[in-house]
Amino acid sequence: MASETILPGDLIISDFPVETMPITIVSGAGELKRGTVIGMIAASRKYNQSLGASNDGSETPKAILAVDVDATASDVAAVAYRAGTFNEDKLILGAGITLDGVKAAFEDADAPIFIKSVK
Repeated sequence: MASETILPGDLIISDFPVETMPITIVSGAGELKRGTVIGMIAASRKYNQSLGASNDGSETPKAILAVDVDATASDVAAVAYRAGTFNEDKLILGAGITLDGVKAAFEDADAPIFIKSVK
């Protein structure tokens, strides 16, 4: 388990344990930033930004990208958060994905990912 420093206004907003996992971002995903909500493609078990119009499994949020990546031309090894408390204003949502939908997906999966407002 990796540890994180909590910074005001950052993505991580509490001392709830943060857990990361190694993942692969699929080629063609483009440039994705830390905080992007991602889902897993069922057939390949690779990850892509969750988009409402997808129908390959990645439309269901599974994790939050922990690092910036450029997967424009090839698959990229990356790291994702699979546990923690995150600032809803810092999440990057794909087209057709809503904050309520992200919260519901993590709840339905019993994922220890909590999305909160810092206002």
